[in-house]
Amino acid sequence: MTSTDSSDTSSAGTATLRRTVTTTALFLFILGDVLGAGVYVLAGEVAALAGGAVWVPLLVALLMALLTAGSYAELATKYPKAGGSSHYATRAFGPVVGFLVGFCMLAAGIVSVGALSLGFAGDYLAEFISLPTILVVLVFVALLALLNARGISESLGANRVATLIEVGGLLLVIVLGAIVVGRGDGDLSRLTELGTPENGPVAAVLAGSILAFYSYVGFETSVNIAEETKDPSRSYPRALFGALLVAGVVYALVGAAAAAVVPTAELAESSAPLLQVVSAAGLVPPVVFSVIALVAVSNGALLTGIMSSRLAYGMAQDGLLPQVLTRILPRRRTPWVAILVTAALSFLLALTGTIDVLASTMVLLLLVVFLAVNAAVLVLRRDEVEQRHFRVPTVLPIGGLASCLLLMTQVEGTVWRLGLPILAVGALLAVIAGWRRRAAGRA
Repeated sequence: MTSTDSSDTSSAGTATLRRTVTTTALFLFILGDVLGAGVYVLAGEVAALAGGAVWVPLLVALLMALLTAGSYAELATKYPKAGGSSHYATRAFGPVVGFLVGFCMLAAGIVSVGALSLGFAGDYLAEFISLPTILVVLVFVALLALLNARGISESLGANRVATLIEVGGLLLVIVLGAIVVGRGDGDLSRLTELGTPENGPVAAVLAGSILAFYSYVGFETSVNIAEETKDPSRSYPRALFGALLVAGVVYALVGAAAAAVVPTAELAESSAPLLQVVSAAGLVPPVVFSVIALVAVSNGALLTGIMSSRLAYGMAQDGLLPQVLTRILPRRRTPWVAILVTAALSFLLALTGTIDVLASTMVLLLLVVFLAVNAAVLVLRRDEVEQRHFRVPTVLPIGGLASCLLLMTQVEGTVWRLGLPILAVGALLAVIAGWRRRAAGRA
């Protein structure tokens, strides 16, 4: 039809990404990315830092995430481009900063897929079958790339199913926790225990909130499909804030269920706290949670792979990466070269790293990105655009900047030693990209 064709080409007649993503699909995309594999180990780790009142730092972390999410909502509706954070930073601070931000975001996404690939090949899969890790990672990454290349609609269709399974599993934990408490086997008094022998109440909330904040990371990937959203100005803020609020409520209830059912000391030592809730209830086979965890890991990797490929495509459109990454499959209208390159790098990282090292590095890279985005929304206030867009109160991006700086002060020295070389490489490539761009402009 004519309307569809026009959405696939720009005013200059060049091919663009197809606008097929609805508000509901975008909501499920964000929710599925936020409710990822991390939630299955989150409650125990937060309990170790904050005590039995796990729900408190989870809600505080939600408020911190909403600050930066506000900046993304304004910029994504003002500039609905696949480049996302990189595109915003380029407009605000120039191509050098734009490249560095895009490099950090791209590296974080690739690192994340590598880590999730290792997670998929780990203990949860071993419940069913034992295969060489390299083989599992190779097949896993290849299948994700094929689904990504097939089309955004197909990828989001798989995401919808996976997200329902993830959310269903978490709701199951909440219900089973209520059943255990209802029959008198739980202890609701633990929900008010805030603090540990090492941390007083205030320090406990801060330490727990910093860790819990990482569980909300994932919403930023959605800006990279704004160019494929039917009505981004209307759809994006609703989907973004709605998904974060739903995720926050689910997280708080899951944390409360785990803390009420499992003694705090046991919860703090557990690497599978939700599985302990399921086991305590005795109504559902624990193996069911292995299936749910595998679905969660797969869904997170798929969504992050979509983000990485779209970001590489958008950066190439801005002249920050080789133009070959802008190549699109004629019929599917997906950036196949960007998908292939990002998938290959994720596979290589999975072979050379470990889950904890890759995850810690990803967090540091994303904090750099969030700092730039919160600053960019303030700088770009003077830039007027024709289309209507969401506007966030000025206090929110300022609060987002402060929260990111606070989080960075808590990053461990070992992570800085791993992350600084990556940032240094990104900075060097950014300077080179900026020099080449100026040279091309003078030519």
